[in-house]
Amino acid sequence: MTIVSGGIIIVGIGELFATTSPTKLQALGLGSCVGVALYDPIAKVGGLAHVMMPESNGSSNELRGKYADTAVANLLSDMQKLAARKENIVAKLVGGASMFSLSHDVFRIGEKNVIAAKKSLNDLGIRILAEDVGGSVGRTMLLHTDTGEVEVRYVNRESRKI
Repeated sequence: MTIVSGGIIIVGIGELFATTSPTKLQALGLGSCVGVALYDPIAKVGGLAHVMMPESNGSSNELRGKYADTAVANLLSDMQKLAARKENIVAKLVGGASMFSLSHDVFRIGEKNVIAAKKSLNDLGIRILAEDVGGSVGRTMLLHTDTGEVEVRYVNRESRKI
C-alpha cells in the first residue's frame, strides 16, 4: 500500500485495504488481475482488493488480497471492523483481461480470476452492482469511498464510471 497526494491509497498487487470516506482507493495496471471494490453506502466504508490469482489451494500467504477465494472474505472482515454491515455491501469488479493471445487454459488467468471473485462474492451473499471485466486491455480503477463510484481508466481510451 502506498499513499499518494490527494488522499489516494494505491492498493498493490495481492494487497487489500479498507477505509472510510472520503479516501480514494486505486489499483493500477489491472491486466489479468481483478480489482474487487466493496462498498457500504450507509456507513460510507469502502474496500479494494487487487486479486492476482483465483485460488489459494489452502496455502497461507502474507498478501491477504492475492487469491480471489480468500481476498473477498478478508476485505469484508476489515470493512466490518470499520462499522460496515454485510447486508449493505455491494461490489464492483474491474480487470480480468486476457493478456495473451494464446487459448491454452493456463493462460486464461484473467477469466479464472473473474469467475473466482464472483463465486466468492456469491458465497458471501454480496451483490455485484457493476463490472468492467474481460477483453484484452489493461485497466486502472479508482474507488471513491464518498459515493461508491468506480472510475475505470484505459490506455488510449476514454475513462468511464461504473
